[in-house]
Amino acid sequence: MALMTPEQFEASLKRLKPKVFMNGKRVPDILQNKNTRTVVEANKASYAWALDPRYREIMTCYSPLVEEVVNRYTYVSASIDDLVKKAEAGTFTAEMLGTCIYRCVGYDAFHALAATTWEMDRDLGTGYRPRFLEYLKMVQREDLSAAGALTEPRGSRSKKIVDWPDPYLALKVVEKNDQGIVVRGAKINISGAYASHELVVLPQGAHSEAEADYAVAFATPTDAPGITYVCQYSPYSAERDQAEDPEELGNPVFGQRETAMVIFDNVFVPWERVFHCGEYQYSGKMVARFARTHRMTCGGTCKVGFMNQIIGACKLIQEYKGLDKVAHINEQLTEMVVLRETGRACGQAAARQGKEEPPGSGVFLPDELMGNVAKLNICEAFWRVMALAGDIGGGLVVTMPSLKELKNPEVKDFMEEFYSFGSDEPTANILKVHKLLQHWTAGQHGVGTWHGAGPPATQRIAIQRTVNFEHEKELVKRTLNLREKEQKEK
Repeated sequence: MALMTPEQFEASLKRLKPKVFMNGKRVPDILQNKNTRTVVEANKASYAWALDPRYREIMTCYSPLVEEVVNRYTYVSASIDDLVKKAEAGTFTAEMLGTCIYRCVGYDAFHALAATTWEMDRDLGTGYRPRFLEYLKMVQREDLSAAGALTEPRGSRSKKIVDWPDPYLALKVVEKNDQGIVVRGAKINISGAYASHELVVLPQGAHSEAEADYAVAFATPTDAPGITYVCQYSPYSAERDQAEDPEELGNPVFGQRETAMVIFDNVFVPWERVFHCGEYQYSGKMVARFARTHRMTCGGTCKVGFMNQIIGACKLIQEYKGLDKVAHINEQLTEMVVLRETGRACGQAAARQGKEEPPGSGVFLPDELMGNVAKLNICEAFWRVMALAGDIGGGLVVTMPSLKELKNPEVKDFMEEFYSFGSDEPTANILKVHKLLQHWTAGQHGVGTWHGAGPPATQRIAIQRTVNFEHEKELVKRTLNLREKEQKEK
């Protein structure tokens, strides 16, 4: 069974029992809670698309590892074409969901693990690569959803991890035995993990031999003993909790991005699921490879899909209000399209200029410079698109009443009259489009876009490390026929 049906996916989640808290209460069933259900629906959609002839090419691929067609989100890119398809899948899923596809971080983590386990085995003689491939075969054959967790350090950045009074502010190994390892710590921000089958964990804090216990990468079932999820809760969460009809909401089925803190309280991980343990020299490489892959995803692919939704909503509002020929709105829409296409170009460039990394591994990663440029570019671009959308949508985006008022006999007729803008479009449709823009411009995606895959400072640092300017300097030297410095006479 290399491809699950949506129904099989939902049934598989019923067998899991993750420990989840939201708004101060235990969530007994993530399939029944209105907010966690949105994550289930988003992942579930990826199973439906993989079986749909219209989307099969983008959502599936052939895996030589298991000699079957598998879901693209369980695959490791082995060519430039794979990277291009990966980028296209990121845009497709984003524009179809209007929120995250929660399988993308695990997908990107697979790339970092595949590349770095190969390198560790080559350099150190470890046996991580075969172990990881066996794990990946299971994921592909069973079509499992994997959430990814890059475990960020949470202590004082002015001190080394080993000098923190609380050593568990970064995830670390606390015990090793013949069967496996035990880990303790947390991942503060993770998207949708509780509605996945697997949690793939990468290191972040290990930089020296003294920090070797923080150099750890592994996979664990999402409901393993000792794992607890503490979910976000916002006004949008409360609104969904209270909604009698999801059609009243800005994104009825898939909602806002749902995240949680995941706590690892002495979680046991068997050795067959451990892919990095103590080799601190390779932790940074693993993080960098994940970052270049995920920044292409966050920068030039999924946000392009989000912008498609925003632009579509703005165009509908323009038509509803009879503003088709208003010059400044057309200019704003044009600017949004330019920003969107710049983001798409960066993502495509990162994919098309990708290469095998490390050489001989068979793993293809996006171009490091363009991957970081894609994410850095989209940070500013997405805020600008939201600002333009707010201007086109107008004050109604934040002042609109509940769609429940369309069923209120005392004000229903007034609602129909004053929110129709004189158009033939049903008033409910007009309000729903404004609600969608509220979902984007006054919701959680702005900050999420800014910080997802790392805030802009991290991309600038990566770019500074990547570019050495030798090519640029040599161009000028050649153009001007500059002579090399003559050695000064002693």
